Amino acid sequence: MTAASLPFTPLTRALPDLGWWTAYFRDAEIPVLAETASELELLRANEDAVDANMLGEMIARDPLMTLKVMAHVASNRPSSRVTDAETVTAALVLTGITPFFRDFGPQPTVEERFADQPEALDGLYQVIKRAERAANFAMGFALMRMDHDAPVIYSAALLHDFAEMLLWCHAPALALDIQARQRADSTLRSAVAQREVLNIKLTDLEHSLMQAWHLPELLVRITDDRPTTNPQVLTVKLAIQLARHTANGWDNAAVPDDVKEISQLLNMAEGPTLATLLEME
Repeated sequence: MTAASLPFTPLTRALPDLGWWTAYFRDAEIPVLAETASELELLRANEDAVDANMLGEMIARDPLMTLKVMAHVASNRPSSRVTDAETVTAALVLTGITPFFRDFGPQPTVEERFADQPEALDGLYQVIKRAERAANFAMGFALMRMDHDAPVIYSAALLHDFAEMLLWCHAPALALDIQARQRADSTLRSAVAQREVLNIKLTDLEHSLMQAWHLPELLVRITDDRPTTNPQVLTVKLAIQLARHTANGWDNAAVPDDVKEISQLLNMAEGPTLATLLEME
């Protein structure tokens, strides 16, 4: 039986605490986007012509597949290896193309899983789209700052909300409940709604899973939301903020504050900063 044919039973009730949630998601199958699964099979059929850069660029467009590869490689890292794979391409270089295709067969897809649940699929798509925009903003900021860790910063922004993606994939009813509560009360903060429905905050689950999977220390540090002056962490934080606030256009009342903070990060005036951000769209 392939991974794609395994039966799926969604969670419909919250688990008791962070330990239970971590244990559940640590070993849960992660579905990927249908486009990724299809491209993976095309590359598999022509494996001899595939290299790490080609495969890595394709995978990096899908945060779910990116997470799946990073978690697998980090969890199975030999004790003799002294360096972390901080990007998908680095992970593929360390793993090798043939072992990768051996370990990752035909992939289950979110489109198959939620063919009869369009609301759940739309909720997941919204989080993925936001993650992609945040990653592009973060990469742009990092390149303007001439940060040599720009690819890691891209990955950190892309994966920043991976726990929310996993919730949509494995517990869509709970994710929809959180969404409905926040739509009914625009003042309800995400962390509060998550605690009400899940008994945990998703940011706590994220860091717990990163530790359980032994993800690279730099990646974990860059995704930390605690107050900091670290420019790499700020790059991701501000990229995430901007992607959230501009998800439905640039007229959100919080955007001017975002522009001000980003202008300080990039050491630019606010007018040119806004023009640059609009060009990054």
